[in-house]
Amino acid sequence: MRDTAPQPIYLADYQPPPFLVDAVDLTFRLAPQATRVIAKIRFRPNPAATQGHDLRLDGEALTLIAASINGTTISAAPDATGLTVPAADLPEGAFDWQAEVEIAPEGNTALEGLYMSRGMYCTQCEAEGFRKITFYPDRPDVMAPFRVRIEADQPVLLSNGNLVAEGSGWAEWQDPHPKPAYLFALVAGDLRAASARFHTMEGREVALNIWVRPGDEGKTDYAMDALKRSMIWDEQVYGRAYDLDIFNIVAVDDFNMGAMENKGLNIFNSAYVLASPETATDGNYAAIERIIAHEYFHNWTGNRITCRDWFQLSLKEGLTVFRDQQFMGDMRSHAVKRIEDVLTLRARQFREDAGPLAHPVRPESFVEINNFYTSTVYEKGAELIRMLQLLVGPDGYRTALDLYFERHDGQACTIEDWIAVFEDATGRDLSQFKRWYGQAGTPRIDVTEDWQDGTYTLTLRQHTPPTPGQPLKEPLVIPVAMGLIGADGREMLPTQVLELDSPEGRFTFANLPGKPVASLLRGFSAPVILNHALSREDRALLLAHDTDPVNRFEAGRGLARDILLAMIREGAKPGPEYLDALRMMLRDDTLDPAFRALALSLPSEEDLASNLHDAGEIPDPDAIHRARQDALQIIAQALASDLALVFGEMQTPGPYSADARDAGRRALRMQAVGLLARVDGGTKAAEVFARADNMTEQLGAWGALLAIGRGQEETAQFYRQWSHDRLVLDKWFAAQLIHARPEQAAELAQSLSEHVDFDWKNPNRFRSVIGSLGGNPAGFHRSCGAGYRLVADWLIRLDGVNPQSAARMSTLFETWRRYDADRQALIRAELERISAHDGLSRDMGEMVGRMLE
Repeated sequence: MRDTAPQPIYLADYQPPPFLVDAVDLTFRLAPQATRVIAKIRFRPNPAATQGHDLRLDGEALTLIAASINGTTISAAPDATGLTVPAADLPEGAFDWQAEVEIAPEGNTALEGLYMSRGMYCTQCEAEGFRKITFYPDRPDVMAPFRVRIEADQPVLLSNGNLVAEGSGWAEWQDPHPKPAYLFALVAGDLRAASARFHTMEGREVALNIWVRPGDEGKTDYAMDALKRSMIWDEQVYGRAYDLDIFNIVAVDDFNMGAMENKGLNIFNSAYVLASPETATDGNYAAIERIIAHEYFHNWTGNRITCRDWFQLSLKEGLTVFRDQQFMGDMRSHAVKRIEDVLTLRARQFREDAGPLAHPVRPESFVEINNFYTSTVYEKGAELIRMLQLLVGPDGYRTALDLYFERHDGQACTIEDWIAVFEDATGRDLSQFKRWYGQAGTPRIDVTEDWQDGTYTLTLRQHTPPTPGQPLKEPLVIPVAMGLIGADGREMLPTQVLELDSPEGRFTFANLPGKPVASLLRGFSAPVILNHALSREDRALLLAHDTDPVNRFEAGRGLARDILLAMIREGAKPGPEYLDALRMMLRDDTLDPAFRALALSLPSEEDLASNLHDAGEIPDPDAIHRARQDALQIIAQALASDLALVFGEMQTPGPYSADARDAGRRALRMQAVGLLARVDGGTKAAEVFARADNMTEQLGAWGALLAIGRGQEETAQFYRQWSHDRLVLDKWFAAQLIHARPEQAAELAQSLSEHVDFDWKNPNRFRSVIGSLGGNPAGFHRSCGAGYRLVADWLIRLDGVNPQSAARMSTLFETWRRYDADRQALIRAELERISAHDGLSRDMGEMVGRMLE
């Protein structure tokens, strides 16, 4: 147990840095246990700050060898978090600071700062990792150009910017663009490059390199293609060209996150770079495409313009997520991409907003910033950008973004700067819209309708439930895109956007030929929960005729949700109207196969638990699981002949392609395989597994067998075939737990955690077991509490090694208050056990404390 609780940092307490940095010169003499870092930093007083301050430099786990100012040695005594030079010991005006420190990257298991991954040196400095490399004002509003010299017995030596000199055992890099320390990067190791060239719209020739370990050279083609397409797209859509002579990507096996946008040297989790048809699924290919684009787009929205402080994190992340969503829509299908994004938002961000970890897109305070790399900051932050675009229009949005880049290039900015750009570009007052950034929780919109004498009246009422620290909410500006559909299926009113900016809004539509069915929140125009009482007949009409594909999907999903909730509550069964609607959708060749695959899926167990909780009921994980399994069985039996036809029709002739067309066909084909396994005992799935020449079909068919209690032979075969491939082996661990019978899940997770290939210090492998147990809700929430105990045991163990990864995994417990009293007592006991553990990290302490409050 911690003796004193770490104190929170507050947005309201922000002060400008007392000193700015004009130049940073770093020399690294790499050694696994004794790396020397020599830092030469040019400081000057900040005219925007009060004068006479001490020089406070952040630093953790550093052994200070020597320090000097303007060449004169000083006596400095570091404390646990840094080093202070009293103002009285500082010269007037600018001065040169030099320090030599020693660090041990091989022992850095937290994977922050400089660490080693299977013999490779690499860094992760966002958010506050640079302070584990040298003493420095480690905050995003201190920006400077960096020059870096690396000395090491390694064949490849990389850092930010352009390579300016190199020789045997050394290399020097210079990044001319001022950047905060969190964007610093260094990689050194035995690597191989896949290389290409790119010519920017400004005429610059850029060398593109994707660096991988020996043996992985053949798995970079798709990542390189995605990078080139991202560069072209950013020029065409946003007018942004790349600004260095080199763009490097490095694939790293041990990495806490997905990727990092370090200037000119992106470091990636290898799972989001390496792909071949035999080892990567269509979902893996899409994730590579999206994350490559996301990190590249950060070059302008995050690097050239960064955030003033970490409370403004969504300024770079929300905007860049929105940009990668736009890109993926252009590359694949806007409708399918939007549906996928909405499903992700509801599964992750709505869940976050509804629990003890709820926080605004711009938080007011934090103890550990790593705990706020959340779906709220990223995905909800992107929804705010989408709403802004909808409110000001595409032209207004582009004008505002051009002004943003022109006005703030090279600056560290705030949400206020972002809003001001839109107000200045469009002339619109956005002061009320800005509340979205400071108000936590998911707004609810209650819908009432009236129809009289050809006039349809729509009344919308908004309210946002209380969240921790925010019991009272103010009304927001909510864009509600809507249309009206007639009883004959024709669109009576095309899409228009209503603005709900008060607690209640009333909208009237006169001279209509008949009573309409309202299609509300088209395109999911705002991140809200819509309470719109639609009959099953109305939903069926929208499913068949709505011109908005998102709402067409929502109508089908709403039908499925209503039926599943009735099955849970009353033991009802899906009726013929729902099954007929599914059949029509399944057989509709005018629809994108990827859309049909999504529409054929059922709401998740987590989604259903959330629906029951929102209705004031206590969700029963076992009852939810049974109802969903029963529904899948009924659908499979009713649609068996249609599924068999679709299975044959969706074959993809010719060699494997990861393009949207073929991926959509495989998605629908594997949905059919999964359902057919429930009626043919897995015969078709076993055939697909045996003949599969790509991972999408092999993994999908194996999962279909596991879901019906078969697949033991295929499990052993999959391991024998892929035990040498670390990324595929992650899939082997995860699939078994995701598809495990609930009563066996915790025991299986325990068994897999004892497997010889379970490397719990590797974040990907840890997530593949412990995270996947959480992905089996009925298994994780077994009433005996075995899942809770196992997860808590591993969180305690991992926290002492990698606090960041452990704290993020603790969110498996965030919905604990929605369940029955017995489960709550079991989870509370585990959270209290974690909280009482000696040596608990600041990361974990904050997360558990918030969940227990």
